[in-house]
Amino acid sequence: MTSLTRKDWILLALLTLSWGINWPIMKIGVRDFPPMTFRTLGMLGGLPAIWLAARMQRISMAIPQGQAKTVFRLAIPNMLVWHLFVILGVKMLSSGRAAILGYTMPVWAVLCGLVFFHERVTRMAWLGIGFALAGALLLLSSEFGALAGQPLGSLLVLIAAAGWGYGTVAMKRSRIEMPTISLTFWMLSITTLMMAAASFTFERAAWRMPTAVEWGAIVYNALIIFGFAHVVWFRLARTLPPVASSLSVMMIPVIGVLSGAWLLGETPHWQDYAAMGLILAAMSTVLLKPRSAVSI
Repeated sequence: MTSLTRKDWILLALLTLSWGINWPIMKIGVRDFPPMTFRTLGMLGGLPAIWLAARMQRISMAIPQGQAKTVFRLAIPNMLVWHLFVILGVKMLSSGRAAILGYTMPVWAVLCGLVFFHERVTRMAWLGIGFALAGALLLLSSEFGALAGQPLGSLLVLIAAAGWGYGTVAMKRSRIEMPTISLTFWMLSITTLMMAAASFTFERAAWRMPTAVEWGAIVYNALIIFGFAHVVWFRLARTLPPVASSLSVMMIPVIGVLSGAWLLGETPHWQDYAAMGLILAAMSTVLLKPRSAVSI
């Protein structure tokens, strides 16, 4: 098992914090602004930051011959499906509720491994799937029962989580000889073009200049989420012990709920706390497991 350096611990803590508090920041950004346009602007700002970081490290940005199709195939679930559906869902939901649903991702990864790659699923993983399903259904039932509920928002975030889960399995199974930061740059480039096209097609009539607060949310996503967190996540996922990265992932929805209450004044209901507990339990069964268990 790889040992954690002081730098790894610092990066892990910063990654967890930056992703956690981004849930209310995204909500601030899309509350009165077109969501796909918001996401596209953040991506456009993130690409130069990633490119500059790669050049400073003298890392080649070239796509290896014959692997462009693989890069495109990985970009669809890992970037496009996740970012498109999650930003649409966040506009409809409280940021804390979206964070809870979004981090059902590890459980979806187990299911995708079973369905698409015929991986063995342990009894603990099946238990985790049951926990996650119960948590998601609890939030969905709450949305259906609320006067201003948004069950569609919950479904959109679940689709995003399922896409990211499939992408995680596909990434681990891909044999692509390419530095992580270069792969991230090209996957994000592909996604940016598609998001820009979707924004032009569906949101052009609502385009306007962002307010100062919306610009702040866009810049945070550009520099911190796309320029820093995405690159760090792919790097740590390849080098750190599973328990370390798992604990980080498990803390993100907790920070999302707490920061939503702090920054936006959101009031979590008992369904949110119960669902968060169920999904954390689900994540622990599929992530904090012996090395001999099935890998996601």
